[in-house]
Amino acid sequence: MNDEPLADVSAAVPPPVDPPPIEPGRPLPRVIAIANQKGGVGKTTTTINLGAALAELGVRTLIIDLDPQGNASTGLGIENRGLEASMYHVLMHDVPLENVVEPTAVKGLFVAPASLDLAGAEIELVPAFSRETRLKRAIDTVIDDYDYVLIDCPPTLGLLTVNGLAAATEVLVPIQCEYYALEGLGQLLRNVDLVRRNLNPALEVSTIVCVMYDARTKLADQVVSEVRDHFGEKVLRTVVPRSVRLSEAPSFGQPITVFDPRSRGALAYRDVAKEVNDAASQRPR
Repeated sequence: MNDEPLADVSAAVPPPVDPPPIEPGRPLPRVIAIANQKGGVGKTTTTINLGAALAELGVRTLIIDLDPQGNASTGLGIENRGLEASMYHVLMHDVPLENVVEPTAVKGLFVAPASLDLAGAEIELVPAFSRETRLKRAIDTVIDDYDYVLIDCPPTLGLLTVNGLAAATEVLVPIQCEYYALEGLGQLLRNVDLVRRNLNPALEVSTIVCVMYDARTKLADQVVSEVRDHFGEKVLRTVVPRSVRLSEAPSFGQPITVFDPRSRGALAYRDVAKEVNDAASQRPR
């Protein structure tokens, strides 16, 4: 294992610029983009399992799969090959979002699936009218049906991710407890700031969750400590352990709360969901 000290977080991550004021209790519905420009950090795993655990709490949750790989869709049991309509058609052909939403095996959890066509949308969106806000307009038509909308963004800053950030009011960033944890984080925060300044003044990084935690290593504790020192109360108390069961669940098309409901990963994501939901101010029914 690499015993070198971690790079100073403050050097890797710029300070936030002009963040919007934080309201006591975030009103429902909440639209949260799950983003990290570093690949393989558990972003889709977090989206799927946070969504399932929120639905278990009794809040209606929609996951929007914006990643052309479609892992959030298949991880919830939606076969994304041969779909008549997907998020590609919502973004490029103005198909209503409600027409592509699919129910999942978890009561109260729904998914708007991706298809491989989305890879072409990055290019097709370039000359499109109002190209950065197409997702926001689509979400606005269904937002009253859900308490949470979770947007699984690709690990690149193309027009798909920009659409996700322009549509959200919050960004949740999963950070893995490993040596290169902070790689790309500074760029993500700069990009969030760019979107806030130019497209979406309400956007803020509201939540950071430490994932892939290995209690056997000092490094994991060091990463968590550094992230907490820098980001303070934005970092959830819950850390998600590295878990074989978490890795296996998507191949069965199930969130961990269904695949192995008593596993450490399931318990952790339930705690993550409680922390996220506890920050919400409930809306009148």
